[in-house]
Amino acid sequence: VQLQASGGGLVQAGGSLTLSCAVTGSSLHRSAIGWFRQAPGKEREGVACISSGAGNTYYAESVKGRFTISRDSAKNMIYLQMSSLRPEDTAVYSCATDGKLGSVFCDEPDYWGQGTLVTVSS
Repeated sequence: VQLQASGGGLVQAGGSLTLSCAVTGSSLHRSAIGWFRQAPGKEREGVACISSGAGNTYYAESVKGRFTISRDSAKNMIYLQMSSLRPEDTAVYSCATDGKLGSVFCDEPDYWGQGTLVTVSS
């Protein structure tokens, strides 16, 4: 499984940005896929996850109501729509999956894409 994140950039606080994750080597319905971020000097944290199958979504409390994870099966793409961005959202964002059949959560990914930097200015 290979993943490639893109779409990062510089945005003002309150603005919006959409990240994309291209997935190859696996169907989006097979495994849970998630977005993670790591800010400078901080540990990596899970941001959003979309489960295999029905595509149930899960979010970190810090982004609920502002971020939306979605998938396009025809394009084998995962998206993260981010709105009402805050300076504390500044981080390198990566998409990842465990690649396991039927996985629901994004607790222990084994496959990681190269991250994309999101910078939110105040």
